[in-house]
Amino acid sequence: MGALDGRTVIVTGAGRGIGREYALLCAAEGANVMVNDLGSAADGSGADSGPASEVVAEIRAWGGQAEVNGDDVADAAGAGRLVKSAIARFGGLDVLVNNAGILRDRMLVNLSDADWDDVIRVHLRGHFLPLRAAAVYWRDQHKRGATVQAAVINTASTSGLFGQAGQANYGAAKSGIAGLTMIANLELARYGVRVNAICPAARTRLTDTLTESASSGFDLTDPANVAPFVAYLATSDCPIAGRTFFVMGGSVHLFRPWSIADSIHLDRRWTVAELRDQAARFAEVDLEITLPY
Repeated sequence: MGALDGRTVIVTGAGRGIGREYALLCAAEGANVMVNDLGSAADGSGADSGPASEVVAEIRAWGGQAEVNGDDVADAAGAGRLVKSAIARFGGLDVLVNNAGILRDRMLVNLSDADWDDVIRVHLRGHFLPLRAAAVYWRDQHKRGATVQAAVINTASTSGLFGQAGQANYGAAKSGIAGLTMIANLELARYGVRVNAICPAARTRLTDTLTESASSGFDLTDPANVAPFVAYLATSDCPIAGRTFFVMGGSVHLFRPWSIADSIHLDRRWTVAELRDQAARFAEVDLEITLPY
């Protein structure tokens, strides 16, 4: 028996890279998988149904259940069709893995309006719309008295949580996704839905500067390394909710969200002169940022 037997999983951006590995492992663990991919280039241009079709063919070749979906997840109608298609084909929906993304890296002064808008659209809007469509379905199921044990796995990034020069658009979207994850979990828990996020590190078209591990023989940047934790978060009895993780190789790191590092206080309004004297010390506070790589 597989860990995901009978569960229906949508994976967006599943035609290549990490998303492909998610789809393959979920299917191997017994899930029905809706393989969504617009098939665009790394910068979001063009469309090609070939990669998603190849993933589905591979799953079906060894007896798994999978269907292709080519809808644009950043389009409201497309996201709605994606969710409805999974429900119609497999009889329900249990898991949404939001993974689709593009890159348009530029330094801030060279970042065009289109580079900003397109990246925010695909990543942040492309998470929100499928999540909303799925949430409406799960809420309705809950109201009908059905037992809902649903899971959402979003894709954030250390480029947003730690910062990365040249990725203002990407990092802003990924930070937004981490925030969306916490808020969605607060809202949807009442319906039986858990929402988590991961920051994956792996070798894909979007991260082609990563190199393989040379010493131990274990390829730290193999995208297949990330898939088991996603599959675990997708299981019906996983207790984890509202958390964000960094996953690379054989390591899983839990992030601590924003917290207060230092404070100053008066029982009245500050003056600028007083703040100049007291608040300047904030510049020297060690924020204890621990990089996992």
